[in-house]
Amino acid sequence: MTLKLAIWDMDGTIVDSREVIQTAMVRCFESLGLAPPSYDDTRKVVGLGLAEAVQTLAPDYDDIPTLVANYKQAFLARRSDPDFKEPLFHGAAETLHRLAEDGWLIAMATGKSHRGIRAIFEMHPLEQYFDTIWCADDGPGKPHPFMCEEAMKAVGAEPHQSLIIGDAVHDMRMGRNAGIHTLGVSWGFGTTEELAASGAHEIHHDYTSLNTSLNAFAARMK
Repeated sequence: MTLKLAIWDMDGTIVDSREVIQTAMVRCFESLGLAPPSYDDTRKVVGLGLAEAVQTLAPDYDDIPTLVANYKQAFLARRSDPDFKEPLFHGAAETLHRLAEDGWLIAMATGKSHRGIRAIFEMHPLEQYFDTIWCADDGPGKPHPFMCEEAMKAVGAEPHQSLIIGDAVHDMRMGRNAGIHTLGVSWGFGTTEELAASGAHEIHHDYTSLNTSLNAFAARMK
């Protein structure tokens, strides 16, 4: 059987983390007396490793470890709020289930930490679908191809058998750098125009369209 590997981003692609990330970033910056970033600024760094993300947002601040620590603290505090929700995008769980049933190999390549991934799995029972998981703790972050390359090695897939699904320019650039097919989705942090400019082979606006594309890719692998 010909292998087919779907490498997934998490934030903004599977889970709607827009509110919690922005709230945590604002609280982090305010706790240090810094002007908080706008959502438009924050969304552009989602997917990068946390240290690189906060440094991009505060280029003149010289204590990046403190920024990182305060962001983590603010993020955990927001998750503890009684009204906290971090929902899956409509169609995400169903698509992962279908791909697993159809014999796809499924990987994750995310800027989250392993601790952050565990928190998502505690909220949403998705761990069963992933054959291999790579994150910011494991090596070079996006747009370096490391996570895609390690995912392919882990399951024995070649670049022509692999694709990445992500909502950010960093996902598309990572996929391009790894030589794999890139599927951008417009419901997360990146705009359609940004995804196109960053090299997305395709851009999808809902899971129905995405699933049609995944079916077409699978057909080409037969």
